[in-house]
Amino acid sequence: MPVTPSRRAGTGGERNEPPPRSFGEEGGRLSYGGYLRLPGLLAQQEPRSDASDELLFITVHQVYELWFKLLLHELERIRDAMIEGSLWRARHLFRRVHSVERVMVEQVQVIETMTPQDFLEFRSALAPASGFQSVQFRELEFLSGAKDPVYLARLRDVGDAETARLKRRLAEPSLWDAYLTALSQRGLPVSDDEIMDSLLAVARDRGSHDDLWELAEDLLTHDETTALWRMRHVQMVERQIGTKSGTGGSSGAPYLRGRTRMHFFPLLWELRAWL
Repeated sequence: MPVTPSRRAGTGGERNEPPPRSFGEEGGRLSYGGYLRLPGLLAQQEPRSDASDELLFITVHQVYELWFKLLLHELERIRDAMIEGSLWRARHLFRRVHSVERVMVEQVQVIETMTPQDFLEFRSALAPASGFQSVQFRELEFLSGAKDPVYLARLRDVGDAETARLKRRLAEPSLWDAYLTALSQRGLPVSDDEIMDSLLAVARDRGSHDDLWELAEDLLTHDETTALWRMRHVQMVERQIGTKSGTGGSSGAPYLRGRTRMHFFPLLWELRAWL
């Protein structure tokens, strides 16, 4: 007679005993707040003035830094996957990156609920701090391929660990380097004189190179969405302070607007003119 799932084989029909349970609340070993370290996290928002909107300003920018941390993690995985030839994995992770970057663009509207008058109540307390000093955002640019060693000389009040991180980003392969590796693994030349021909070969033979083409589109979406974030950011700055100089000493909105024209992957944009 077949043994049913509710009976233990060879025991005269005794019922199975469920295994001991120690998952979730029954285990009692970890809480939601403990896992996320909420007491410490929620203690990090410390306004320097009595202005009611300073908490909004701090919270939004701290959330951006958390998104930057996640993006660095995922873009590193994408770069490594391209170098290893796991293009499917790189494409899968890019979907996550694009989703995060779209959230970052939309997040600008949260801080735009603060009026210029509200911002001016505490802006002077920020100097000389500035978003220009965001080490993680500069890491994202370096990792994406926009490496600017001059930036290191302009940094102030940055610790040795952060300086070491930026130097490592300058030295390690970028996303573009990883994509060139993926092209070369397919037998396509990637020297300066031949790279455009290889990109055209990928674009014109989707049957053989569709994965490389779609990956190039993912790179371009990353480039485009980051540019959209820069544009929304500069519009927000202009809405808040107009043409005033930045708290860190930069020219403010004019400097930021100049950065909106930067491309991580200029050859992928130029490719369109050759098709």
